[in-house]
Amino acid sequence: MLKTNRILLAVLFAFVLGILSPLAIAGGPPRLITVIADKDNRYKIPGQKLPVITLKANEVVHLRITANKSTEWDKDGTIHTFTINALKDQGWDLRLKEGTQDFTLVAPAEPGSYVVECTVKCGQGHDDMKMRLVVIP
Repeated sequence: MLKTNRILLAVLFAFVLGILSPLAIAGGPPRLITVIADKDNRYKIPGQKLPVITLKANEVVHLRITANKSTEWDKDGTIHTFTINALKDQGWDLRLKEGTQDFTLVAPAEPGSYVVECTVKCGQGHDDMKMRLVVIP
């Protein structure tokens, strides 16, 4: 019984450490950025004329994305995506349903400018539904 309790305590400790370690490295909770994937097939960030997200390399970020339905959507109910094709393998391919969803991601290690785009045919203006993610050292 004592051995079982020690194992459970070790597993719990490892789990908590695994969750809190990225926060400690980043210096606290992730920065919250609010994005709107709007019904006019444009990304919007409150307070910005042109939507751009600027992050430090490897920064943990929390995106709160509100998606508003346009005139077209995917069969599975996805109305927009928030996709960086070059970073899909790092989790930057978010399928958005109508409403608000939260995502926690890590900025790429490589500084540069990345195109965020919608990959769901969402209606007129879809081809221009783009914004930028800028990663600085």
